[in-house]
Amino acid sequence: MALLPLAVVTGGAGFIGSHTVDKLIATGHRVVVLDNFSTGKRANLAQHAGSDRLSIVECDVSHGIFAGLAAITAKLGPVERIVHLAAQVSVVSSMANPGCDMQINYGGTLHVLEYARAMGVKKVVFASSAAVYGDVVKMPVAEDIPLQPMSPYGINKLASELALDCYASQYGVPTTALRFFNVYGPRQDPTSPYSGVISIFADRARSGRTLTIFGDGKQTRDFVYVGDVVRAIAAALGDGNSRLIANVGTGQAITVKELASTILDLCGGSSTIEHAPARSGEILDSRARVDRLRDQLGVVAETKLVDGLRATLA
Repeated sequence: MALLPLAVVTGGAGFIGSHTVDKLIATGHRVVVLDNFSTGKRANLAQHAGSDRLSIVECDVSHGIFAGLAAITAKLGPVERIVHLAAQVSVVSSMANPGCDMQINYGGTLHVLEYARAMGVKKVVFASSAAVYGDVVKMPVAEDIPLQPMSPYGINKLASELALDCYASQYGVPTTALRFFNVYGPRQDPTSPYSGVISIFADRARSGRTLTIFGDGKQTRDFVYVGDVVRAIAAALGDGNSRLIANVGTGQAITVKELASTILDLCGGSSTIEHAPARSGEILDSRARVDRLRDQLGVVAETKLVDGLRATLA
């Protein structure tokens, strides 16, 4: 009997990572999670406890992955696919410590690509970000516009994309970069300073605490449900579409102020809204053009915001 394909998910104990693991196991993969558990949680993978489809290796990807994978691949065979999600995900933290962001986000990507080159990995899918665009006047944001990232986080995501393209063109490593817009859903940790606004708002609204909006609340975001994001990752992990860069969003946007009001309505609580000064490095408006996602990967975001919010609140 042929062995099931082996996929590595870096950051696989995190929010998006653990949902990706669920999807890959459900679609016939064996999965190795590489995670240093700085923000990821073993509880996010507890549903696979005892499964011979999942292996977990505690590993800091920014220090390299050859050693972390050596023993497991000697036992399970070669890695065929890699989903690279491990990252420092806070724009604010990148502004405060740009050197650390570079080591984790750009350095980690180089380590993954070096492994893929040396070991003949068949596909690397990289989690990029809408932060590569910076402030854009014309919406929706298309992948081929000039890129002007406003933070070290955005700069290092863009540098990682360039590295992917280099390894694809010069070394024959098949790569796809997905530019995530604002991802939300279950397992997003509201207590983390790196967490998304939806999980933070939901957590505070459920307990009757004040919701804090940075700036005037008129900034817009394209919020995409994690289930739709994972479908895009799974589609990109297949053969073909090398050197593809595609937005992952809904093509729709809502202001942060409207988002806060919607969450308060769903919670039915007594929370109030307060405003704080805008944060440095954050873009004002964001809405994805999603033609490539649909045409190249066959994926369309299906989850309506109100339905995704209900699932997240639940």
